Amino acid sequence: MEKVTLPEGQKGPWKIERFTTDFMDFHSALRGRAVPVGETYTRVTRNGYLVMSDTPAEMRDHSTAVWKAKGSCLLNGLGIGMVLKNILLKPEVTDVTVVEISQDLIDLVSPHYADPRVTFVCADALSYKPPKGKRYGMVWHDIWDDICADNLEDMGKLHRKYGRRTEWQGSWCKYECQRGR
Repeated sequence: MEKVTLPEGQKGPWKIERFTTDFMDFHSALRGRAVPVGETYTRVTRNGYLVMSDTPAEMRDHSTAVWKAKGSCLLNGLGIGMVLKNILLKPEVTDVTVVEISQDLIDLVSPHYADPRVTFVCADALSYKPPKGKRYGMVWHDIWDDICADNLEDMGKLHRKYGRRTEWQGSWCKYECQRGR
């Protein structure tokens, strides 16, 4: 997977910035989420709270979705567009619908993913209604800020909603949320 190349910027509560790690967070290392010292990454924050980055752990979290992407794809959640960027590199991806609840985030990130195959929809993933009869090769759900068992209820709703509409679907860190119960 490739890192994102978004420029730094801000819109409403959202801020995209580069950061270089200068210390090893041992708590993160114990959970397998350590970031190599001296590397530069991109992150997006909302009101100063980290929402997503393109660190190795985040790339691992999303790699299966990128690997499974083909045909028509649906992404619930935009973040910094890391999954979007990487699935657009695949010629077998014909179109992508990105459902994001924040218009400010769409305005900040979407211009950097201008591709005729992409449609951005400002909506809540839980209430969004895809076009009647629409099927997807891959659906990826990433609408949560934290890895937490509280996310499992919404994951279940989304997986039931798209179960008959897709060949494959997944949710960000679902296994880790289940383990943390």
